[in-house]
Amino acid sequence: MSKYGTIEYRIMARIARKKSAVFVRDDFSDISDYDQVGRVLRNLTKKGSLIRLGYGVYARAKKSPINGETVPVAPLPVLAKEALQRLGIETAPSRLEEAYNAGKTTQVPTGRLIGVKGRVNRKLGYRGAFISYERTA
Repeated sequence: MSKYGTIEYRIMARIARKKSAVFVRDDFSDISDYDQVGRVLRNLTKKGSLIRLGYGVYARAKKSPINGETVPVAPLPVLAKEALQRLGIETAPSRLEEAYNAGKTTQVPTGRLIGVKGRVNRKLGYRGAFISYERTA
């Protein structure tokens, strides 16, 4: 069997075609079954093509020009908001972002606190840096 018919090739081709930086395991459910897709995504993470942000959530990766390590293509807050959107969770600005945007404070928010509408039981992060959630109205 040639490499073009493999599950890994088909998943990599789909990743290359998509503009999104975040991928959910369900994006590839039509290619193969749950376990095989998981194995391929794990192998792509080991190769440095993807980074695992959380359970079933992956992001595009690139080599850092500074030290050659694998890093995500976008900052963690941007990836986390996109991942939450893909998972169907509505996001909003946190109270710290609202205070900064309104000019009430000069403290620039880090972006690691994301306002969400509803309950979230997901741990999203990368290399020890995780996103916190704040319930908003």
